[in-house]
Amino acid sequence: MNVLTRVSGLMTNAPFILNLDCDMFVNNPNIVRHAMCLLLGSRNERESGFVQCPQYFYDGLKHDPFGNQFEVLHKYLGNGIVGIQGPFYGGTGCFHRRKVIYGACPHDIGIKAKSLTPVHDLLLMHYKARQIRVLDFFRNLNEAAKQVAGCGYEYGTSWGKEVGWQYGSATEDILTGLLIHARDWRSVLCTPHPRAFLGCAPPAGPISMTQQKRWATGLLEILISERNPIVATLTARLQFRQCLAYLWILIWGLRSIPELCYAVLPAYCIITNSSFLPKANEPAICIPVALFLSYLIYSLSEYLEIGLSIRAWWNNQRMGRINATNPWLFGAISVLLKILRVSGTVFEVTQKEQSSNNGGDEGRFTFDASPLFMPGTTILLLQLTAFVLGFGGMQSPSVDNDASGLGEIVCSVLVVICFWPFVKGLFGKGKYGIPVSTICKSSLLSLSFVYLVKSTASKGQV
Repeated sequence: MNVLTRVSGLMTNAPFILNLDCDMFVNNPNIVRHAMCLLLGSRNERESGFVQCPQYFYDGLKHDPFGNQFEVLHKYLGNGIVGIQGPFYGGTGCFHRRKVIYGACPHDIGIKAKSLTPVHDLLLMHYKARQIRVLDFFRNLNEAAKQVAGCGYEYGTSWGKEVGWQYGSATEDILTGLLIHARDWRSVLCTPHPRAFLGCAPPAGPISMTQQKRWATGLLEILISERNPIVATLTARLQFRQCLAYLWILIWGLRSIPELCYAVLPAYCIITNSSFLPKANEPAICIPVALFLSYLIYSLSEYLEIGLSIRAWWNNQRMGRINATNPWLFGAISVLLKILRVSGTVFEVTQKEQSSNNGGDEGRFTFDASPLFMPGTTILLLQLTAFVLGFGGMQSPSVDNDASGLGEIVCSVLVVICFWPFVKGLFGKGKYGIPVSTICKSSLLSLSFVYLVKSTASKGQV
């Protein structure tokens, strides 16, 4: 993007830039006019540093079986932060001011919205380390474009740090938008009808998992960097509530740790014949049940209010558990290895392909030999092992009458239901089945866990 920005600056030096992914197309022919009204019609430029259109998909399946259409996220989070400093930069479907991308601050410029300043002079004045005279552009524009697009052009400059799209994270769009907001620019949400742009949603399985892992990795990279929202709030002009909104998405990868613990906890309690919930005949059981039902009703109401089905709600709940315990976990591990300097993170490109019309198969979960599927398979096998031990009477003796009860069994059943695509994968064939190598590795992990917890429980009783 930085190369395209520099080359377009030489060719046209247009004051506005449209950033659109290669797999997206314009669905609303008036979207440019809508965006220009927002960019040029505001009271001052500070109110519209960039205009962001939500990302929607033309090939989204009914009931969102893979939980990757983000309808609720766009509706509530996107509209909610409009009243603060505006929506996040989403990496596509966005109209930028060139001078904002070049690192300008609204307080430094102090001009009205309808005044178009030659931003190339600003770039030359503050950020260019190599002097390319304007006359040379006209004499040999091709050579000038090659020079600014060269691999070594950015060395010794502020590109990727203070100017242009930011480096240092696999989610450079969020980081770039964060720094724009930290310079006190605001962003504008544009939601015309019909929808502005439509793109291709990644199918569930290896491609979707890879995308989720990259997001979790990139977001955590921002969180642990010196350019995180907390630092931007304390040292720059990022508002506190906008900081909280950024933190909500940046901790996605960290959610994998408690999600994994809670997914394993019911099986652990059944195996060790212990409990973490009150008994079914105790009044205290009403507290976790009430909290659980309150969350279900609240989250379901969000989907029903925007016209989505109960099935779409459940699919998103299920995929939320799968994403949190599989790709997000690997994203957190990747960042941990980066912190320990064991290995670095890499940008994994998401392959885009159109959904095939194979009847009932288009909504089925697909697998491959990637380690991304090992945590989910291990969790499922662990629950099944716990059922065998529990109903087979092979549990450890309980301590102080604290045996596992109905609550632990119900929670374990809920985990199995959430991982139902993996249940089908155990018996599926081809790309719809979990590879034998993954099943073997996961079986070894689950049996090792069972042996470890039973040994620990036996020693504790002694």
